Amino acid sequence: MKKFSFVARMPDTPGSLHRAAEIIKKYNGNINRIQFDRRIDPGTVFYEVTATDDAYAGITRDLKAIGYLQTALKPLDFLKFTVDMPHTPGALHEFLNYTTSAGANIAFIDFDDQGLHPNRLTVSINCEQSDAVGKLLDQLKSRYRLEILEYDKTGKHLDDTVFYVRFAQKVRQLIGESEDQFILSFLADTNHMAQELMDRGCDPHKAFDSVLDTGQSMDRTNGPGFYAEIQKFAITDTVTLHCFQPPCGGSLFLLSTPDEMVIIDTGYGIYHDSIMDMLASYGLCDTTRLSRIIITHADADHCGGAGFFTVPVFMHEGTRDIIRTNNRAYGSRSDHASLDEFYTRMINLFSRFNIPSDIRCFGKPSGTLRGIFPVIGKVSLGDLDLEVLDGLGGHTHGQVFLYSRERGVLMTADSVINFASMTKERADYSSLAAFLVTSVNVSSEYATKERKALLALADETDKYLAPSGRRCLICGGHGAVSVLENGKLAVAGTIEHYCVKKD
Repeated sequence: MKKFSFVARMPDTPGSLHRAAEIIKKYNGNINRIQFDRRIDPGTVFYEVTATDDAYAGITRDLKAIGYLQTALKPLDFLKFTVDMPHTPGALHEFLNYTTSAGANIAFIDFDDQGLHPNRLTVSINCEQSDAVGKLLDQLKSRYRLEILEYDKTGKHLDDTVFYVRFAQKVRQLIGESEDQFILSFLADTNHMAQELMDRGCDPHKAFDSVLDTGQSMDRTNGPGFYAEIQKFAITDTVTLHCFQPPCGGSLFLLSTPDEMVIIDTGYGIYHDSIMDMLASYGLCDTTRLSRIIITHADADHCGGAGFFTVPVFMHEGTRDIIRTNNRAYGSRSDHASLDEFYTRMINLFSRFNIPSDIRCFGKPSGTLRGIFPVIGKVSLGDLDLEVLDGLGGHTHGQVFLYSRERGVLMTADSVINFASMTKERADYSSLAAFLVTSVNVSSEYATKERKALLALADETDKYLAPSGRRCLICGGHGAVSVLENGKLAVAGTIEHYCVKKD
């Protein structure tokens, strides 16, 4: 017995759901999930069933035979027009005979004989076949006086009676043309996510909108729309640290000496070309100097671009496993694990996640602790040594931190962030993930412990460095590099704005 999912497109008539259930029962299939909401789409139903391979084949065959099985998401033609209708009994019935014969779905109809235009009927229709629309128009033009108000073949003007077709069209605009089966599978996953969020009291339309907003935000801020905030710090006489904040997602850090560079986190894969152009403008794109990449955790906005480089990529073995399973909830006991699983697949798809080919994992705990965190490795560059600290698994399983007490550097990944330093656009984008997974932390308890312990480590480092007048730089996974001021994060140094130069 296996689990199968499929999408059914049913007539909005009594007994349709019952008829489909009878077919599933006929083959001894067990319905694990069903979702239908007239508020979203009055004709689309999502099923997940447990059945044998033969039974599933029989179910889909019978559903297809009666026209219920949806195997494609073709863009529909949208047509809006007015008809001068004779004011006689049966006139509307005769007109509807034409639209029904053409297989057109009426999305809007308006007629009022007491209105400003007492003989004018305004109609919007959706139709699957372009030739059917042409034939319908020919028939109507021969019978009525007709005025076309809108005609769209792209799917941009579809109404909510074909919500999922419209949603699929917008997804295709983000990821390019894909096989219908892939789009249907993604649609079923998105519907499942919306169903769970509805169970938590959320608006289903907001769920679908948030998915699209996530992809559209990255798409809009790539290429000509790309920009970043940059900070630069001299860590030692030979080591320089750059922090680059892309428009969406996590920051990229670059440590450099005259002979070598190390990148810590890469940003989204979709931004790779834009990031390389930006690095070039700062004289940092010489990849022959790049010796390795360090990944703090498995979220796409921190490691999605790693596969574009040919150098070794170092990470925690838990981060490697999350990448391989395509599920950020892996290794945790998250109470929103199914949402995390969908979010991982969705964000990796939209952000063009590029899996690195040469992954090397940090070791096991050495027995040394920094605060509550075990030391599991070391990253050396010039005269800078950074200890790799093993997190507790608050944000994700396998998240690590980088720390140098002597040099005053603490890279906290997504466990300590100066949210006040983030622009409204970045904060709004971050809120999309928080809504879709209900919490970006797989364990709120451990996330709180990590944050407190990291801030304590920064405070302790400040006290150690006080005689030299230096401060501990807190490099969060988002927002500005900061220092502690009276227990709160304050932006360190100056911030420079970078944007793509317009021709």
